Amino acid sequence: MRSLFAALGGLTLALFLATQAMAASAMRDLPYGPSAQQRLDVYLPPNPDQSPVIVMVHGGGWRFGDKANDNVWRNKVAHWTTKGAILVSVNYRLLPDAGPLDQAKDVARALAFVQKNAANWGGAGNRLVLMGHSAGGHLAALLSADPIIAHMQGVTPWMGTVVLDTAALDIPKLLDLSASRLYHDAFGSDPDYWRSTSPLHRLAPGSPPMLLVCSTQRILPCPEAERFQKAAKARGNRVDILPVDYSHRSINAALGMDRKYTENVDAFLSALGLFSADRPE
Repeated sequence: MRSLFAALGGLTLALFLATQAMAASAMRDLPYGPSAQQRLDVYLPPNPDQSPVIVMVHGGGWRFGDKANDNVWRNKVAHWTTKGAILVSVNYRLLPDAGPLDQAKDVARALAFVQKNAANWGGAGNRLVLMGHSAGGHLAALLSADPIIAHMQGVTPWMGTVVLDTAALDIPKLLDLSASRLYHDAFGSDPDYWRSTSPLHRLAPGSPPMLLVCSTQRILPCPEAERFQKAAKARGNRVDILPVDYSHRSINAALGMDRKYTENVDAFLSALGLFSADRPE
């Protein structure tokens, strides 16, 4: 009986989130660059007014994925638009058209576009958090580790970054440990390129605060997050770690739906002052 109630409760929550996501108004396929892949979707809360902005970057092994996939946006939109936030879901050029460093520059270009246009949507471009999952988490971490990559694309400082379960924080070590073609096809064979795309090797003082969400069901993400956190602290940067008992895929889909997990992410966002209720008068 208890499991039945739990199942019914989960169904009720899922229906509520689906309803909230459908209620959010959307502007889709806005171009931030000349490529057909350089497009983004904007999901608006009711009556946005100086609303904070969360920019979400999908995963897919640097070769696949799409901003419109349900796991990328639906539960996040349902949750954060009820808190008055705008959610932006970003596409970027994929392999083989663009490698990870150029993909990071695409994400930066999208950030600059959002900051420039947020006021037209009822948003506040200076109240922005970057978020990414898997390969998109690597791109978000890379921009945050060395924000000059983003600044060169016209981005002004953002409040913080949430990385959802990436093992790609130390690229040279990752390629040394893993025989997976996923990583070797993405990053090639040039050690200089590995370091140029490695968040750990690009880590600079003054980077924005970061939250690294990692799956306890996988071998690499949480230990790598701890190594990255140690290196960041040595440079005076804030990096928090949130281990969660979800699979790599579910970490993305459950955010916005799982209450405890989402509350922990919201606590990080609140500490940044992202939401108006958290900001000093």
